[in-house]
Amino acid sequence: MVRHRIARVLERVRERLWESFIEKHTPHEVAFSFGLGVFITMLPTLGTGVLVFFGLAYLFTRLSKIALFASVLVFNPVVKWGVYGTSYSLGRYLLGPVPGVSFESVSLSMGYDVLVRLWLGNLILATAAAIISYVVALRTVNGFRRRRGTKQTHP
Repeated sequence: MVRHRIARVLERVRERLWESFIEKHTPHEVAFSFGLGVFITMLPTLGTGVLVFFGLAYLFTRLSKIALFASVLVFNPVVKWGVYGTSYSLGRYLLGPVPGVSFESVSLSMGYDVLVRLWLGNLILATAAAIISYVVALRTVNGFRRRRGTKQTHP
């Protein structure tokens, strides 16, 4: 069941990325758009990240809208809870535990110290994921366009 669900998500991401590969954007623009989307999607925006996407897509024509929105398929709400748990653990590792708080009892209502650990860990993970996503997307777009003989520059 889980494997099938993961396979479906990966297939949808692949389809959206293929669409972005044939857009009239440079490989750098497609890769940057996907990496930026991954960064924003990983942040604890409580759903407002999609509004940021619409604003960015409206303001910046050089962003690949398809690649930007494809990132939502990777870090969907189900996956984000795992990201939040890992983010808090990383922040806790870097800043130390919050007195009187155990990992099992963590919630956003617990206060500033917990939120700082969550945000710090999340910024580190989001930055790392965005960089990795950029590199993977750039290589994939370049490879795809090389095989297809597609134009590499902005019109």
